[in-house]
Amino acid sequence: MKKISLLIVLTLVTFAVSAETWVSDRSHSKLGFSISHMVVSRVSGSFKQFEVKALTSKADYSDVKIDVVAQIPSINTDDDKRDAHLQTEDFFNYKQFPTLTFKSTSVAHVKAKLYKLKGNLTMHGVTKPVVLDLIFEGKVTNPMNKKETAVFTVKGLLKRSDFGIGGKFPAAMLGDEVTLDINAELSPAN
Repeated sequence: MKKISLLIVLTLVTFAVSAETWVSDRSHSKLGFSISHMVVSRVSGSFKQFEVKALTSKADYSDVKIDVVAQIPSINTDDDKRDAHLQTEDFFNYKQFPTLTFKSTSVAHVKAKLYKLKGNLTMHGVTKPVVLDLIFEGKVTNPMNKKETAVFTVKGLLKRSDFGIGGKFPAAMLGDEVTLDINAELSPAN
């Protein structure tokens, strides 16, 4: 029993020593979304203040753990009046729930550069499991800062009703499905 416990501890220490934390480059990353409006059009937006952190010990990121935190007051749909409304109790209620968070729980390789990323998304005080498509676009050396840069695209669908957002607005007026479109350039934190 002691040998098994020691083996587990050594494995965890090895992972902790060899794992590397990567953080998003704010200038070259976007946390975007879109939703249908009046059934026939789409409104898109983004969060201007957010951070993506990734922890991995493998070059192909097959063990990646991803955390995302977005500041609700930074929501931007290119309409100041709408942005202010989205921050109220009708939608995100930023005074009570100032952040949106995602914490991955697992990642599974599907094919080529495509992975399924599972995790818990918390918005509006509600936490729900979600499954997203994670595409590892590749890794290059940034010519400006000479750091390695890994690029990821994350796509997925979620329902605003699952999180209690905009409950008094019917789907015919404001769609229930929200499309996520995240592009992140990450570099080592050190």
